[in-house]
Amino acid sequence: MSRDHDLPRVPSRRAVLKGAAAGVALTAVSGAPAMSPAYAASAPRKAAPYVNPLVPRRADPHITRHTDGSYYFTATVPEYDRIILRRSRTLNGLATATESVIWRAHTTGPMGAHIWAPELHRIDGKWYIYFASAPAEDVWAIRIWVLENSHANPLKGTWTEKGQIKTAWETFSLDATTFTHLGTRYLAWAQHEPGMDNNTALWLSEMADPWTLTGPQIRLSTPEYDWECVGYKVNEGPYVLKRNGRLFLTYSASATDHHYCVGLLTADARGDLMDPATWSKSPTPVFTSNDTTKQYGPGHNCFTVAEDGRTDVLVYHARQYKEITGDPLNDPNRHTRIQKLAWHPDGTPDFGVPVADTVKESA
Repeated sequence: MSRDHDLPRVPSRRAVLKGAAAGVALTAVSGAPAMSPAYAASAPRKAAPYVNPLVPRRADPHITRHTDGSYYFTATVPEYDRIILRRSRTLNGLATATESVIWRAHTTGPMGAHIWAPELHRIDGKWYIYFASAPAEDVWAIRIWVLENSHANPLKGTWTEKGQIKTAWETFSLDATTFTHLGTRYLAWAQHEPGMDNNTALWLSEMADPWTLTGPQIRLSTPEYDWECVGYKVNEGPYVLKRNGRLFLTYSASATDHHYCVGLLTADARGDLMDPATWSKSPTPVFTSNDTTKQYGPGHNCFTVAEDGRTDVLVYHARQYKEITGDPLNDPNRHTRIQKLAWHPDGTPDFGVPVADTVKESA
């Protein structure tokens, strides 16, 4: 996503030229190519090939790159009972990074069950986590909640419960994400609209602060195509990527088995985001299960950038098999995966197919 904290600091032109001059001088003396220490320290690093799956048994993944160059990872755990956080200087490093539990579900009352889809965001000098949860006594009364931490390091300090985000209705709601555009902060999320024949549609609202909507809220998309209505009529897991004069909003559709897939909405960056007519919907999914690579149900994606600070990276979960016994929500094997996001000549994202598992070399 085109957020400031996802982009590392780039050395100034003066620093680059200064480093190049130093390199030329050193080459003249030694006869070998060289780079100044200052520039070497600031030069973008070449990323190692991505290892997949990146983090086993972590669904609904969210990876953000902070201005200090650190990657932060959070996701849904199979027990649905806590929020975890990892930090690494590299994307591959998240695989083995220490996992800290920064918050646990309540034993009774609100926020006591179905802790789903946390996202970590840095807003106005504080950290916020958006997540879905239900009361321990009513596990399907799922709503959106917010945590706040004023410490510079989200692995330290205290996470304060800011409460539930109040939408237009007290109905099933989840998968909140936030972004800014032209100075305005927005929240996008999934929610059931009373009287509608669906499970969830996608909604958008402006925000007064990181936990309060200003209203009104507009419907961006509702399940209408066959591929959005397999098992359940679902649009969920929205996420925004700003590139090439447009906003691309991805979302996931259908049941969480091998039919789960990614759809796409597109808006002109100059348009009024609160006007539904600004958004156009792709009639076909953009990222689906693949029998060749043996990856099934790819979805609930987000975006980050590679270590070079320029390459867009697609983050998502998928399973390694198609057949599931019982409710897919009880199957723990949705694994976090990452791969490079390509671009079509017309400036639209090219998702490709979910890549195959990394082949581990034998010792």
